[in-house]
Amino acid sequence: MSDGATGGPARWPVVAGLAGVATLAQLWGLYRVAGPPAPPWFPHADKLEHAVGFALPVALLLVALGLRAAELGRAPSRRPTVAVVGSFAAHAVVSELVQHAFYTSRTGDPFDVLADLVGVAAGALLAWVALRRRAGGRATSTSRPGQSGAVAR
Repeated sequence: MSDGATGGPARWPVVAGLAGVATLAQLWGLYRVAGPPAPPWFPHADKLEHAVGFALPVALLLVALGLRAAELGRAPSRRPTVAVVGSFAAHAVVSELVQHAFYTSRTGDPFDVLADLVGVAAGALLAWVALRRRAGGRATSTSRPGQSGAVAR
């Protein structure tokens, strides 16, 4: 399998696999019976864990989608991006409702939802930056001097 944009090996399956692992780790963290270990690393460390737990899978999934689109010679579509961001944003709310309603040793926390949503936004921003840098770093035959290898439009 090769990347149509660069002629090199396709990287999106590896990134998609890492996104799957990150998502499974996130699900384990959110739905394990016992809460986070005590004592925390520092005050409110769980909020950082929530933000990273959502940012990492979102970023990896969006980068995988962007790499796959590039392999096919297309720009990333907005529909899958909206689906990923929307799904993880909805999951931020649902996970806290589940913890509140169905767990005796855990509670739903609105500030955890806020941290999750910050993570979703950070993950989307990281993916956007990574894909822009990747696209800007490739020299193409249609680029003009001073365009940093970007495709001329």
